[in-house]
Amino acid sequence: MSRGPVILEQLRAALGVDGVFVRGIVSFGDGEGPLLADGTAAQSVVLLGNIGGSIWIPFSRWWQLPENAGRPDPLDDWSKTVIRPVASSLGATAYFPSDPPWLPFQRWAMQAEGLKASPLGILIHPVYGVWHGYRGALGFADAIENDFAPAFPQHPCDVCVDKPCVTACPVAAVTTAGFDVPSCRSHLRTREGQADCMAGGCLARNACPIGAGYRYPAEQLAFHMAALQL
Repeated sequence: MSRGPVILEQLRAALGVDGVFVRGIVSFGDGEGPLLADGTAAQSVVLLGNIGGSIWIPFSRWWQLPENAGRPDPLDDWSKTVIRPVASSLGATAYFPSDPPWLPFQRWAMQAEGLKASPLGILIHPVYGVWHGYRGALGFADAIENDFAPAFPQHPCDVCVDKPCVTACPVAAVTTAGFDVPSCRSHLRTREGQADCMAGGCLARNACPIGAGYRYPAEQLAFHMAALQL
């Protein structure tokens, strides 16, 4: 009997208190998965991440502790603090987007949830829009049966005629051809950029109508904008 349902139940119970959700599962053929701690290849990877502002309060409380002040990458550090003990308890190997060898989290997410990239470069979800993220993943030596298999016949960007994310960007950094990060950062350093995107979050991201109810709280928007400005 597959232990997949039990593992997923344990993951949801252990990580749900911190707002971290099981976001999807990727299965691999023999030798195709990322390496586990013992040097063998994973058969399955379970993606973990936030939906909307689900992680913000737990993360904020951790970040405000005196011993965590001044960390250069506090959200990455918090994610590891939360996920690594769960990985250890389940005999899994933890992977993180911030760590080399830079595993293909976006490709895994596209496989697991059938997502695609928005003009912002963020994967867009038909329900959550651009208000979600991937904080880590767990690799397992055995196959984890997928207990959900979302099928999205149409992606929001494919049927979006007006492209408000493109028209809302004040410096045309967001286009259907991609996201011009240097132009965006240059704008954020200007007085205008400080008054619009830095004050209330990326105008282009905020303009997307999909998943508007999952929009990050103001404090989380400010946190991410500050990181983008670096």
